[in-house]
Amino acid sequence: MIIAIDGPAASGKGTLARRLAAHYGLRHLDTGLIYRAIAYALISKGVALGDEAAAVNAAQGLDPASFDNPALKSHQVGTAASVVSAIPNVRAALVEFQRQFASKLPGAVLDGRDIGTVICPNADVKIFVVADPRVRAHRRTLEAHGRGEQADEAAILADILARDERDQNRTVAPLKPASDAYLLDNSHLDIEGGVRAAIDIVEAVRAGRREV
Repeated sequence: MIIAIDGPAASGKGTLARRLAAHYGLRHLDTGLIYRAIAYALISKGVALGDEAAAVNAAQGLDPASFDNPALKSHQVGTAASVVSAIPNVRAALVEFQRQFASKLPGAVLDGRDIGTVICPNADVKIFVVADPRVRAHRRTLEAHGRGEQADEAAILADILARDERDQNRTVAPLKPASDAYLLDNSHLDIEGGVRAAIDIVEAVRAGRREV
């Protein structure tokens, strides 16, 4: 079984994806970490984020072991990843990597922004997770504080809105729900509530129901 979880940053899709994978005994891939790893590689080398050749080279030499680097979780790297992910040749270089991960038994849960539309258009279940931008900004602020970082919630909200605009309007793999995706509004759900809602969607699909 392949489950595609898409949605904007800080909507809670990452937690849902991890929990769903554990619940169903599937592997999990946070595809956002792929782009964060590339962005971090460029930042670390002092290379401009718009340097397409350098970004593609980093994508082609991607080391999954780097996904565990705590630095990838920073707000700066997240914003940089949005810039890098808008480069068409970077996305093209990573498509096969993601599809191969999804194709291995017993299946996988992938979360990102184009899983149900581009990477796994034939996924068994597609869920598009949304949340109010102000809620997302507050979550990111709490996460930063939890890492001991300073965070300006107003600035984070502005960055989130700018990133949404950029991702929704990029020419390649724009952020949007697949036509057959289930919408899950996570604005007012805690972690457990969101996970239960996602499991309900998966079980409805497995039972052949469209309504949850």
